[in-house]
Amino acid sequence: MWERFLGILPEKMIVFCTLVTFLVPYLIYKLNQKLHKKGDPPWKKEDG
Repeated sequence: MWERFLGILPEKMIVFCTLVTFLVPYLIYKLNQKLHKKGDPPWKKEDG
């Protein structure tokens, strides 16, 4: 089954999609951490 998809997509597109599938969730995670640091009340912040 994968051979059918790999034959359709160019190699550069496969590499690009692989990077995007890693970067998008990672950037959302980092943004969420920054928003929590700035927006959480003092009693909810972690000491570590």
